[in-house]
Amino acid sequence: MYSWNTAAPIASVGAWGEAFTSLHGAGRISVPDPAAPWAGSLDWQRSATYALALCSGGQEVVRRDRRHIRSDPRGTYELLVPLAGTAWVEQGPSSAEIRRGSMVLCDIDRPLAFAHDADFLSIAFIMREQDVAARSLAVTRKPVTLDSSIGLGRVVRQVVATLQEEREQFSATTFDIACDRLLDLVCLAAEGGTDSAPSGQRARVEASIRRYVREHACDADLDGTRIARALGWSTRYIQQVLQASDTTSRDLIRRERLQLARSRLASRSWAATSISQIAHACGFGSHAAFTTAFRQQFGRTPTDVRNDALHPRRTSPSKAEPSTGSGEGDALG
Repeated sequence: MYSWNTAAPIASVGAWGEAFTSLHGAGRISVPDPAAPWAGSLDWQRSATYALALCSGGQEVVRRDRRHIRSDPRGTYELLVPLAGTAWVEQGPSSAEIRRGSMVLCDIDRPLAFAHDADFLSIAFIMREQDVAARSLAVTRKPVTLDSSIGLGRVVRQVVATLQEEREQFSATTFDIACDRLLDLVCLAAEGGTDSAPSGQRARVEASIRRYVREHACDADLDGTRIARALGWSTRYIQQVLQASDTTSRDLIRRERLQLARSRLASRSWAATSISQIAHACGFGSHAAFTTAFRQQFGRTPTDVRNDALHPRRTSPSKAEPSTGSGEGDALG
């Protein structure tokens, strides 16, 4: 179920810690004066797969170490998109200063430190590690800093802001479809600076493979051999490129077909077409095989997605009650 929360002031450090860690995972939050009034807010939206959180608060340092990760593993990545102010992110040997015009992509299940001043305002795009890895292993190895003032980075920032602003217009299905495309852009932007590296050619070949599969996903005879022949590479090289991203041509074709089927199930223009017909049109040989694969991929049945899209029932949960807490201590979410 897709849900959202309209921002409201959070007046205590304890309540802030609970709200913050429920979205981002357990960590240690430190503030300059634990006894002082706290002024912060969280405005979030989320489905079972993705989340966006608009965050503002006072000066703080957040540390997520191995103990926190063991107690509260998330299996997620976050793209932090500053709108105002300055923040600092440190993970392993890498560190970055980010402000409006830059973004950083981090693995939440690796120890990290995050600090910002009182005027910091940002949106966090939260995504599953498995979905990031399915698109690009290159961006899973260390924090990636992106320029959000030009090119794909600017497009990413604009899409993130628009999704946050228009949260009430989405169902679970349409939100996930939009976020799938956003994640595609994030990975492309993250790899954009590697074209001069030895892996640059492989990244370009992989992008060509993914584009070809997306354009021809419904073709019944689509397989690794046809992809290789169409792109002018050997089948073995295609296999090596995809293996480096922890996938295969079969898995890639299956995932693109499922995403296309989900988009059609969510479209009113396909409402008169049966689920079996959509499955067949998207390259699946049987309704049963399609339903099984669909549930494994999205955690929902095709019927659930169709009903959600045609008869959305979106709800905004009530605000959590404020609670008290210290200004420096563990927030285990």
